[in-house]
Amino acid sequence: MREYLLTIWGIFDPIYFKFTRLCYVSERGEADNIFRVRLTRYKGKPVVLSDGTKINKNDTLVKIHLHNVRLLSELITVKSEIKKAKVIYEYVKQSLPKIEQYVRNHKHENEIKGIIGITLLNRGAERLGFEVFSISNPIYKVLKYSAFLPICFLFGSKPSLGKHSIPSYLFMSKEKLSKLYKV
Repeated sequence: MREYLLTIWGIFDPIYFKFTRLCYVSERGEADNIFRVRLTRYKGKPVVLSDGTKINKNDTLVKIHLHNVRLLSELITVKSEIKKAKVIYEYVKQSLPKIEQYVRNHKHENEIKGIIGITLLNRGAERLGFEVFSISNPIYKVLKYSAFLPICFLFGSKPSLGKHSIPSYLFMSKEKLSKLYKV
């Protein structure tokens, strides 16, 4: 059943890609990175990152999106939650240098304050350099949680309302990204 749903999702993913204005990080496309990205204006409450970077409403960030169809296709046969987490961690770690290069070479590089993602997968995020912040708007949090439910189902995870299963913002300042991942 999961394989069929994943196939259907794979058919509709290019439409999602187009309508969300996502782009690939490099010319090599999806083979080169687990993320797809787009510029965004931050709409949440102001946050101050550990390096002093202040992110305010309407600041420019690069929004990172895990390429879920690709990830799920590659992990559908993996049964161990620990192995899945390790694979995702390694994909993200390998992809962040290209994200740094994308930000550094972007025509709006001077306006970009950092990167942002929204995820349920926030365990281990700090080890990668991200800072985790809760989403303050309860309606937006519920909408995001609802959007993640099909991914949890296809991933074979049981969604819960525990600490690590609530959608959160992941932030990393441009300076920290450069310090940790510049190639």
